Amino acid sequence: MIFVAGVPFESNSSYQGNCDLVALMEHPKLVSASLSFKAIPEKKYSTSDASSDELTKSKHVYLFQREYATVDPLLVDLIGTDEATTCVGVVIRNRDNGMTSVAHMDSPKIVDLGLSQMLSKLVDCKHDSDMDVHLIGGFEEISYKNTEQTGSEGNPEQVDHSFPLCAKIIEALGKSAVKFHIQNLFVLGHNTRKDTAGNTLPIFSGILVETRTGTVTPATFDQTTRCPDEMVRRIRISASFSDTRWRNKLLETYDTRTDRFIIAPCSWSIHLVHMSSFLQKLPDSEILRTCSTSPFAEAPDFIHNQRRQWDYLIQHPYWKETFRMGEPRIFTRAVNGEWIMVE
Repeated sequence: MIFVAGVPFESNSSYQGNCDLVALMEHPKLVSASLSFKAIPEKKYSTSDASSDELTKSKHVYLFQREYATVDPLLVDLIGTDEATTCVGVVIRNRDNGMTSVAHMDSPKIVDLGLSQMLSKLVDCKHDSDMDVHLIGGFEEISYKNTEQTGSEGNPEQVDHSFPLCAKIIEALGKSAVKFHIQNLFVLGHNTRKDTAGNTLPIFSGILVETRTGTVTPATFDQTTRCPDEMVRRIRISASFSDTRWRNKLLETYDTRTDRFIIAPCSWSIHLVHMSSFLQKLPDSEILRTCSTSPFAEAPDFIHNQRRQWDYLIQHPYWKETFRMGEPRIFTRAVNGEWIMVE
């Protein structure tokens, strides 16, 4: 059940197809919220940058694509994700206790089960809690108005990833018995700009949530702040597609109760290792075309991060070398805030 400005949302029957998403995109309160969010300066976090003091001195949780985490504001100060181009950052916060769940969703297929995973630690059995929701990410690869008018037909070279994902998220929220108060819908056209060549790009590709207040701000992170276990968690994104244990689910990453990262195991095949060897030989331009849903919108370190993953797979072809005995990789938070792997 969706609320906007405290009022139950009623879709506009004049729209066809994904009417709820389109109507919400044009709701005056959410248009105003998007304009306000757009005006917030983006924070860039790196441990080598003095501006990252807020992050490095606070207890934070970082999420990669297809991951989610639910955090307790008594244990975690900040939670964030970035590298979202056609993906969407979903923030759900329980108004009663501040418990906050964040997911980096990348496909309509994971929305239903993913939402259930997020709500599992946020909602009591009566489903009577009020939740604040922020949806930030995705961009207008193809005008949603044109999509409404023409359906799925059109230029075969254009593939729209963001719109179906956003539409599915709104559909799932609307069907739920939980009360979702949408605070921000900074997606699609609201989150779109153009470069000098006329290519559409997202304005913001990352977010940071202050758990005690629920404040959400635009943010990006670098290799030094995307931790722990960066390479393994990146590889799980690709490996999970062929691992039936994670079919249509978000990847489990963090244990809410103990404030530990518990990287649930994920297997990868020799085929993926061979594919890594093949991809590693491709030129940068071909890697962008082959490995990205939005090659013009990727961050400068996209190719570098892809090559690092392939190097790891080539050097560690058997997944049980990484997840010993098929057990998760566990990290605890040290006094100085750094993560230490439990042997």
